[in-house]
Amino acid sequence: MKKIFALLLIIAFSFVMKADVSVSEKNALIKFYDATNGANWTTKWDLKAPVSSWFGVELQDDKVISIQLPDNNLVGELPSEISDLLYLKSLNLFKNSISGTIPSSIGNMKSLESLRLSFNKLSGSIPVSIDEASSLKTLELFMNRFTGNIPFEIGKLSNLETLSLYNNEIEGQIPSSVYELKNLKVLLLNSNKISGTLSQSISNLTELQQLSLFDNKMEGQVLFELEKLKKLTEMNISYNQFSGLVSKKMAKLDVLGMTMINSKGVAAALNVAMDRKTAIVSEEE
Repeated sequence: MKKIFALLLIIAFSFVMKADVSVSEKNALIKFYDATNGANWTTKWDLKAPVSSWFGVELQDDKVISIQLPDNNLVGELPSEISDLLYLKSLNLFKNSISGTIPSSIGNMKSLESLRLSFNKLSGSIPVSIDEASSLKTLELFMNRFTGNIPFEIGKLSNLETLSLYNNEIEGQIPSSVYELKNLKVLLLNSNKISGTLSQSISNLTELQQLSLFDNKMEGQVLFELEKLKKLTEMNISYNQFSGLVSKKMAKLDVLGMTMINSKGVAAALNVAMDRKTAIVSEEE
């Protein structure tokens, strides 16, 4: 009986050891490793060992579902083959030195729920194909060198909960489609070159908890519609050219107390009528 039990254990162990990802997935991982100078990573992969043992890689049913390699000295560009990881749910490459652009093939990653590429050296525009990664809930691209506009297509990501694009060189207006992201909880667009006005449709973002538009080139009224965002707990829309009506509640909620750039190009706090819940404000001259 003991011999039979031991034999079963050996068979089971052998099966586990032989279990591995598909050829296409393994090739995609190796291509990614080579393209980001894997030989000089802080923690490297042993390409001769089973993929299940590779640092930062998580498997489920012999499929790659997660890659977690933050602050691991990745240098180079993301290869288009990254999209061959069709079952990947989470890709976290925060705080490395990845350059180049996001491959347009990113849209092929239908299972991807979390994409964290912040604090790298990525440039170019955010690919319009991002909308095809329809499972995305978290998109964090802050602290890079992205240019161009926020793609209108991003509004098709109906599951999106976090959109964090701050500290880039993104310009143009916030596309109307962004205001249709009904599940959005975090919208951080500060420290870019975004212009135009804030749409009244922002009231659609009923789940929004954090809003940051700080340090852009936006103008127009401080919308009363912001009052309708009952879950909003953190906000910073200062250092734009907003003016007009604001409640003292909104003035208090703003981290810098509604400090705007006035017509003379000078930072000036908006005056709030403190005896009213909804106050008329004007720029201090």
